[in-house]
Amino acid sequence: MNPNKITKCFGREITDSRGTPTIEVILEAGEFLTKAQVPSGKSTGLHEAKELRDADGKGVKTAIDHLEKIIAPAIVGQKIDQKEIDSLLIFLDGTKDKSYLGANAMVGVSMAVARLAAMEKNMPLWKHITEEINTEPSLPHLYMNIINGGVHADFRLPFQEYMVVVEQENPRTAYEQGKNIFERLGQLIKNEFGRVEMGDEGGFSPNIDALKRPFEILNEVIAEEPNVFLAIDAAASQLFKNNKYELKNQSYNTEELANLYAELISQFSLKSIEDPFAEDMISDFSSLVEKISKEILIVGDDLTVTNPARIQEMIDKKAANALIIKPNQIGTITETYEAIRLARDAGWKVIVSHRSGDTLDAFISDLAVGLGAYGIKAGSPEPPERRAKYERLIEIYEKEMLL
Repeated sequence: MNPNKITKCFGREITDSRGTPTIEVILEAGEFLTKAQVPSGKSTGLHEAKELRDADGKGVKTAIDHLEKIIAPAIVGQKIDQKEIDSLLIFLDGTKDKSYLGANAMVGVSMAVARLAAMEKNMPLWKHITEEINTEPSLPHLYMNIINGGVHADFRLPFQEYMVVVEQENPRTAYEQGKNIFERLGQLIKNEFGRVEMGDEGGFSPNIDALKRPFEILNEVIAEEPNVFLAIDAAASQLFKNNKYELKNQSYNTEELANLYAELISQFSLKSIEDPFAEDMISDFSSLVEKISKEILIVGDDLTVTNPARIQEMIDKKAANALIIKPNQIGTITETYEAIRLARDAGWKVIVSHRSGDTLDAFISDLAVGLGAYGIKAGSPEPPERRAKYERLIEIYEKEMLL
């Protein structure tokens, strides 16, 4: 067999960090064998590519069936060519939202192809990505979600993610600093609230009625920490009901919510706000970007969904100055690269992200380094599926970049 051609493609059902079924894709090309494990989000944007689930809403046997009966016959015998194979996947799917084959099946194949391409060139995945999109690699800031709310924690807190962002060049130093902050936070929360639940991404989830109390706690924990600031994912689409935003027991209109963000920025070390409004309230995003300091990141996620067409629209409307990149939101790595290029050319900051239902696959760590991302969101420092991302960053830095 020609080692430059795909010889096997199959999938199997595994479980993600929430215990929900997901897909592992295995590809073989001659002497090369690799796999990709697909994450899954609970808080998903309306405009995301669609996962394919079984009739029970959880299983992935139908997606694996499509993988092995439709995708595999089409790509076996094909050269390891990211753009060509991704184009073939899009053609085979034939829908705008990847709903026929399933974005979960498609992105698993696409991720595995990227790994095969790196193996074929005998280089690390991050270095291959750097060559693919013509960027300078760099280590990202760590966005660590250490207090969980929203749909990730049964709305015990209104905002979905309360994060500390650690700015250190050495990822081991950054991770250890973040882990120390997390441990001190745990002790403080235990002293104030007793035993508390943990959210989907491994952060603490106390039931706090006072809206600003989580920020006060985080400010206290990071008060003596150098190179650390706060960030939130408001995930405001989940809060939007009857043209109002419901935060705990209080309703906010758009202007009131924008004023609340301004207060949080002025009172706390908050420098990054993700999805501050509902995903289709585009003019409200644009108004906030215009109103707020240019040093504050207004980050699109549900707003932009790693979709090049949607991103270009938001760039044209000046609706953000940063965005989240999640390959499974769009379904192929080629489209992910295009999303990154658009953001980079517009001068936007790029933050690569995990999903709330994740696996031990650390593809996003290589992606973040390879594209020179500003940040990476990988959750709290302790759960194994989150820690795998941080450990891969450390490995890249210590074993691959420094050599």
